[in-house]
Amino acid sequence: MYIVILAGGSGTRFWPLSRVSRPKQLISITGGPTMLQRTVERVLPLKPRRILVVTNHLQADETRRQLASYRRVPIDVIAEPAGRNTAPAIGLAAAIIASHDPSGILAVLPADHFIRDEEALRQTLVSASHTARNGYLVTLGIMPSRPETGYGYIEADTDLRGGGPFPVRRFVEKPPLEQALEYLEAGNFFWNSGMFIWRADIILQEISRHMPELSARLGAIGFSGDVWELSDLEEQIIQMYQQVDSVSIDYGVMEKSERVQVLPVEMGWSDVGSWSALPDVVAPDNATGSIVVNAATYVSIDSADCLIYGDGRTVATVGVSDLIIVSTGDAILVCHRERAQDVKKVVEELAAQDRAAVL
Repeated sequence: MYIVILAGGSGTRFWPLSRVSRPKQLISITGGPTMLQRTVERVLPLKPRRILVVTNHLQADETRRQLASYRRVPIDVIAEPAGRNTAPAIGLAAAIIASHDPSGILAVLPADHFIRDEEALRQTLVSASHTARNGYLVTLGIMPSRPETGYGYIEADTDLRGGGPFPVRRFVEKPPLEQALEYLEAGNFFWNSGMFIWRADIILQEISRHMPELSARLGAIGFSGDVWELSDLEEQIIQMYQQVDSVSIDYGVMEKSERVQVLPVEMGWSDVGSWSALPDVVAPDNATGSIVVNAATYVSIDSADCLIYGDGRTVATVGVSDLIIVSTGDAILVCHRERAQDVKKVVEELAAQDRAAVL
């Protein structure tokens, strides 16, 4: 099995901890290894043949630095000259692997997700690889625990077999609450995890069928000599990215292909989309209900249910609740927990003010 890690996100909702050169996947929100490093570490027990990390050129050097100590498996970093969503990134990685091993199995994983039960993920990837060998495009569906309106859903045909994988009926965009409640009650809707397993040649066939322009650009890349000398492909990759559109693999292929199956899994998953997701990954203090990360000391006076990142400092709150407080060396964020998604607006405003030093 080959592992393809998508590490090109910007992570603007985690400002001020995340920055342009150090987005969410390159930081540690909970302490310890960064999210990218955790993603690599959780797949190493599978003994993958190779790991390909696709990232933005602005983060390529830091990505290589963070992965330099992992020597058990060859790791290649592919630097995208521009963000073009997931379809070009996945297509490029598949083309590189296919030139070396056409029927090789790829597991495509985002670099910035939290998974509590990592063994469950590994077992699911092994199970999915058996289905992928038979020519299917397998996506992992997260068993929903609540009527979540912030995730896309996958509707499965669960009438045919017990635990899956199941044929996919449709992909559904983020629903309103009433519809999310209906999905939860129906029992055959799963959260779209953005994790995929397939053969290199099969995904390239489906890209050719449903995204012929991208397929043509991938086909124009000439592979010669040692395929793993990816530096030889830099100029061709730049040319390719100048010519392809920004399209997600969901929209470009998965919503159109007849080969798609979903494999449900429960593994304590969160996409950690904003500061408000911290309760998914860190247990709150029993006394105050607050979550405190990386603070030297936290003093709570008549305060409750706050999310605090202290950056090694002592943090004290008096008479407040439901706040997000993030301290870094050059910036402080204070916002209501219900407005966590709006942190990206701070980044947009700072960009409009040309405050590059804090971006």
